[in-house]
Amino acid sequence: MPHLLHIDSSLAPEGSVSRGVAEAYAESWRKHHPDGTLTHRDLATSPPPHLNWALVSGGQTPPEQRTPEQAEAVKIREEYLEEVESADEYVISVPMYNYAYPSTIKAWLDQVIVMGRTAGGTAGDGVLAGRKVTVITAQGGSYAPGAPKEGWDHQVPYLRHAFEVLGADNIEFITVVMTLSKMNPALAAFTDVFEASRTAAEQAARDRAAA
Repeated sequence: MPHLLHIDSSLAPEGSVSRGVAEAYAESWRKHHPDGTLTHRDLATSPPPHLNWALVSGGQTPPEQRTPEQAEAVKIREEYLEEVESADEYVISVPMYNYAYPSTIKAWLDQVIVMGRTAGGTAGDGVLAGRKVTVITAQGGSYAPGAPKEGWDHQVPYLRHAFEVLGADNIEFITVVMTLSKMNPALAAFTDVFEASRTAAEQAARDRAAA
């Protein structure tokens, strides 16, 4: 039975572009997999713990020798690991904050990247190998070649590398640009670009889910 893990990370409970595109994916997936299982985790409403010494040391300590703090940290990580390992398809929505990704995404990745278990270090060698991964990103401006802030995108490059460490070899990024055009007067001229980008992203998400 197909199993989709849907991860959201936007701080906005309503009106989020990244959440909206990811939901378009999820809706299409449910339509094409009526008997499938969909697990949804919202990293904004339930943030994962940041990496700490109790978790790192606990993972290197035999279970019967762990302190209560180590045992609890490892138990929490197991919940995230089991979600990732039990799914066979993934959609992850990630807005851009200050030219990068939300700290909750980094915390989540720190929970699920475990060398020798979920991660092998390269595409095709890890838990995501052979599984479909779709990453929805939203960016307030544009970082395309020739744009004033070309090279300032510290969101997509990191995410691509992180998911490749988890073995992703069937990964697609769907990006909406100029999301701030409706609220930043300096970007008002790019509203049409944003609308076209969002429409194209939603359709791409639906098509990707149905494939």
